[in-house]
Amino acid sequence: MIRNELLSIMTVGILSVLMIVPISNAYGHGLGLDTIKSVDVNGKKITITTEIIPMDFTEDKEKKIIIRSIDLQTNQNTNNTTFLIGLYHEGKMIFRNYFFAANGIINIKVSPTTIGNITITGEKDNLLGAWYETDSKPIELTGPVFSSGGLYHFEIEIRTIDKPTNIVENLGTYIADITIPTNQKFNEKTQDDEDVMFGVKSYYDKISNFDYDSNSNIVSFEMPFDWSEQNIMHVPVVHEEVHFPKKFSNFLVPSYTGRVNGIDLFKSSITIDDYSDENERIVHFILSQDNLKFLKQAQQKIGVDKPENMKFTLEASYNVVFPMVAMTKNEEIQVDLSWDPTIIEPGKDTKFIFTFRNAKTGETLRNTSYDFIIIQNEKQIYKKSGNAQVGGDYADYKFSEGQSGHTQIRFEKLRGTDMSTEFGLMVVPEFGSIVFVIFTIAMSSILIIRRSSSVFRI
Repeated sequence: MIRNELLSIMTVGILSVLMIVPISNAYGHGLGLDTIKSVDVNGKKITITTEIIPMDFTEDKEKKIIIRSIDLQTNQNTNNTTFLIGLYHEGKMIFRNYFFAANGIINIKVSPTTIGNITITGEKDNLLGAWYETDSKPIELTGPVFSSGGLYHFEIEIRTIDKPTNIVENLGTYIADITIPTNQKFNEKTQDDEDVMFGVKSYYDKISNFDYDSNSNIVSFEMPFDWSEQNIMHVPVVHEEVHFPKKFSNFLVPSYTGRVNGIDLFKSSITIDDYSDENERIVHFILSQDNLKFLKQAQQKIGVDKPENMKFTLEASYNVVFPMVAMTKNEEIQVDLSWDPTIIEPGKDTKFIFTFRNAKTGETLRNTSYDFIIIQNEKQIYKKSGNAQVGGDYADYKFSEGQSGHTQIRFEKLRGTDMSTEFGLMVVPEFGSIVFVIFTIAMSSILIIRRSSSVFRI
C-alpha cells in the first residue's frame, strides 16, 4: 500500500494539521461540581451546589460529598434545610435518604471499601429520620462506593427550610450530575498484527465497546447518554479524549472526521493536541450544548427518536487545511501560518503568510512587532523583523539546494516581549520523491519538503 509505505518513512511518526486550542478551558459536564440554579421554595430563590472531593479516584483515600444551599437574595446559606437525596451510579442506587443541615451545608464523609454493604452512620432527627452531623459525630458513608469514576447522578428534593418543622411539599426533584474523569486503556492490533495501546479519558461517563479497525483506520467507542431535552439543557459540554502513541504512524494523520451515532460532527468539535504529552497524540471530542441539540435533531430526521447512548467514531483523514495554528506558551497570542505554493520546493520562491491573533478572542492583533526567523542546523539562515500594522504580514524566502534537513520557522519578540512560538519544516532529499505532509511536535508544526521534481499528493 502506497499509504503505508509513505507513513513508514516517518520514523518520527507524527502527521497532522493542528489547531492548538486551550483545551484546559473545555471542562467536562459537572466536573467535580454541579450547581442547580434558581430553585423556588415558597417564593424564595435558592441555588444548590453539589460537589465530590477529591476528583482523583485513582487513589484509595477518603472522599467527601458536600451539598450547600444558598439564598440568592441574601447570598447566605439557608437555615434548617432538610434534603431528600438520591445518589446513583451506572444505573444503580447508592443511597436515597433524608439529610438535615442547620447551616444549609451537608457534609458526608465517604470511606470506600472493596467489599460489604453500603451503610450510613451519624445522628438522626425524629421528624423525617434525617441524618445530621454533630461536632463529635459526622455523617459517614461506608462501603463499595466511589471505586471508579464516571457520572454520579444526584436527585435532590427540599423538604424543610427556615425552621426544622417547616415542611414544604411538591417542590419537585432537581438533578445534579457530577463527572469524575475516567482513564481507560485498550490494547488493539495494527494491520501488521502488532500491539498498540489506545486510551480514552472521559469527562462525562465510562465508555465501552472500544475498537480500532485497522482496515478502515477508524476508532469507535460507546458511552451512555440521556438524549432528553431536560438532560441536554443541563449539559454544558461533553468532552472525550482519545490517546495513542505518536510512534503509531498509521493513525497520525493530518486530520480526522468525527461522528456521533453516524452524524458528522463540525470540524470545530475535533481538535488535535500534540503539545500536552511528549509521547502521545490526544484527539479531543468537544461537544457543546448546541452540538448536542443539533445531533438530537439530526437523529430524529433519520428516524432515531430515542437513542440510548453516544457511539463515537474517529476516522483518519488525509485532508490538509490551512492555516496552521500555534500559540505562545502562555496562550496569549495565536499565530496563523500559511504558505504559497502549498508544496514547498528548493529553488522556488515561497511566500509565508501569517496573522497574529488574541488567543482568547480570535481577534487580530494590530501593530504586532515580530521577528520572523528561519533556522537550520541550529543556525539562523534568514531573519525578518517587522510590524504587522493590520495584524498580518508575509515573508518571502527561497530554499537553496544545499538547505536540507530540519528547519524551524520561529516567531520571536512578539509585541516586544519574550513571547514566541514555532513551526518547523524538514527537507528530506535522501528520500527522493516525498509526499507533502504536515505534522506537529509539541507546539511546532512540521512540514516535509521534497526535492525531486515529481510530487505525490495525499
